[in-house]
Amino acid sequence: MQDIGLVIFDFDGVVVDSEVISARMLAAELALHGVEVDLAYIARHFLGRSYPVVLRQIRAEFGIELPEGFEDDYRARLVSAFARELKVMPGLRDCVAQLAVPYCIATSSSPARIAESMRIAELGPLFEGRLTTVAEVAQGKPAPDLPLRAAEKAGVAPARCLLVEDSRAGIQAGLAAGMTVWHFTGGSHLQGIELPDDPEARPHRRFASFAEFFHPAPHLRRPENPHGPTRP
Repeated sequence: MQDIGLVIFDFDGVVVDSEVISARMLAAELALHGVEVDLAYIARHFLGRSYPVVLRQIRAEFGIELPEGFEDDYRARLVSAFARELKVMPGLRDCVAQLAVPYCIATSSSPARIAESMRIAELGPLFEGRLTTVAEVAQGKPAPDLPLRAAEKAGVAPARCLLVEDSRAGIQAGLAAGMTVWHFTGGSHLQGIELPDDPEARPHRRFASFAEFFHPAPHLRRPENPHGPTRP
């Protein structure tokens, strides 16, 4: 931990509390086509995955091909829900403002979706020029391509990166990349859900609030924040 040179944040479920909205909307959309899943199923199987991977899982498990236009309908309803409900994780802005090392985002979202989410959450200035999306890599999580690409763009060796993730797939990706991985469990989508222990996805640390972020690594915090406190 003493040599961390880059903090990589997942976006959905870490920077913004979006996964509970996405899960609810996806469950409702799938129900219209006879596929019944609950939020716990979505958390276990879809969390951290790109949309094509979700479609493959549905096809394999339920034997159904979703109709043309399903993704567009889901995306439209999701953006509408985000506009009403999307919030930045409590304490995230202050945490980022106090970091003593460079930081960035690596997300399974498409460029269009994260751009819309960033606009709604008013996060553009905080993360401008610091985004890596799944569109830039050959394989999404749990393959290590996404965090490795983010590290490459920042010019920091993977062993010197700290990845903050909320999903099993994301944790696996970070571990496969040779990074230090922290599991953020403070998102609304994980409340009341017990995810099974997975020997292939054991993070180096779990934490539920960004107020706790610097506790085991005070050297990652700047000695003084010249900008003062930021809004949650």
